[in-house]
Formats: sequence, structure tokens, C-alpha cells
Amino acid sequence: MSIDLSVNINKIALIRNSREGNNPDLIDYAQQCINFGANGITVHPRPDQRHIRAQDCLALKQLTDGQVEFNIEGNPYAKAMPSSRKDVADYPGLMALLSECRPAQATLVPDSDAQLTSDHGFDLSGDNAELADIIQEIQHFGCRVSLFMDPDCQQIEQAANIGADRVELYTGPYAWSDNLAESFIAYNRAAAFATSLGLGVNAGHDLNLDNLAVFSKLTGLLEVSIGHAITVDALQMGLEQTIQAYLSLLR
Repeated sequence: MSIDLSVNINKIALIRNSREGNNPDLIDYAQQCINFGANGITVHPRPDQRHIRAQDCLALKQLTDGQVEFNIEGNPYAKAMPSSRKDVADYPGLMALLSECRPAQATLVPDSDAQLTSDHGFDLSGDNAELADIIQEIQHFGCRVSLFMDPDCQQIEQAANIGADRVELYTGPYAWSDNLAESFIAYNRAAAFATSLGLGVNAGHDLNLDNLAVFSKLTGLLEVSIGHAITVDALQMGLEQTIQAYLSLLR
């Protein structure tokens, strides 16, 4: 069974936002990814809208409907924030955005507004009643809910207990490891445990053509979300060849 590739297009939005206008065209880029074989499109809007903007999410929802999975990532506790630009709509808060867009999947990530990028999974060792209610609310929107998690079996068990449908394993430490095969063992143990609990398994962060071949053997792996590496590789290889290279490893 092949593993789905969801292309994160945040970096393309970041390039667009560095100038006035709409170049590169985010919607055209996403459609090209789909045409070249991507199984999904991922975005991670943040309150400061430094890359993906709230209005992008609505347009991408319309584009992906009937074609591929649309996955919106973000911190469920992120509140509304006014935009500093007249041509950019205000950020409504993640929950309001999910309610309006109704993506196929919502990936909840415990990042702060100040973080450069996501760098850790949820700590579910405390009282998770509020997060459990949030998960249930998002599921009522018709979205599958995935929690961004470290490869920790105790934490993953809590994710199952509070009603998550999937976990997305944070793969940064794996990608940075000097010994991929050794690092893979801990991730595979966590993935197998998640699968035994009935959780689907996704993965993402710093996966690339050099480390994905090993990781693609992960027990029960359903989907990877990759953005930065695809953007960089496409500069050298072109977008179509890049996506085909990733898909070949996932098959």
C-alpha cells in the first residue's frame, strides 16, 4: 500500500508575501502539485499570517474539494488577530477557520505564535478535558483530527484516550539523527503502538529525499506532510520531477 504525500505549501506563500501582488500564485501551485500526483495539500496558518493567510484556506478548500485531501494545521488555542494590511483579511482563530473551511483533516499542533516552526509534540500528561472537547467539536465539523506528537507511547495513549483519530509523529529528531536506522526504531515502536490503539499514523517535519526511504517502512504509516524540502528540491529538479521522486519512495 502506498503512503499519501501531502504537500505543505507554506513556503510558497512566504515567497508570495515578500512582494505585493500574487506571484507565485498559490492556487496554481497547489493545482500543479495535484496534477503531478500529490495526494493532499497541507497549510499551517499562524495568527501573524506570515505565510498562509486565512483567505488562502477558503480558496484552497474550494480547489481541493473532490480532488485531494485538504489538511489545515495549527494551534487550537490560537485566537483571532487583526491583520496589519488592508488587503489581507483578519486571522479569525483556528477554530473559527476550521468551522468555515471544514477541511478533510485538522492537525492540531502545540506551537506558540513566536516559534519559527513546530518543534515538539503535545504534552498530554495533565488535564486534557479542554483539548478533548476541542477534538470533539472539530470532529462535528466533519474533520478528521490528528495530534502532533513525539514518539512517546505514554503520550500517544493519551491521544487515543481523548478521542484523536490520528497522530502525526514529529520527525525532526529523526531527520537530524546521525543514525537514521537507530532513530527509526523508537519511531517504529511508537507507530506500532499507535496502530494497536486504533490510531492512524501520519508523520512530518524535515523529511526529505535522503531520509524518507528508511522512514517509509514505518509500521502503519498513512501519510507524510512535506513542504520545505519539496520547495528546495524543486529549485533544482523542477516541481514535477521532485514530487515524482518523493512518491516513488512512498510506494
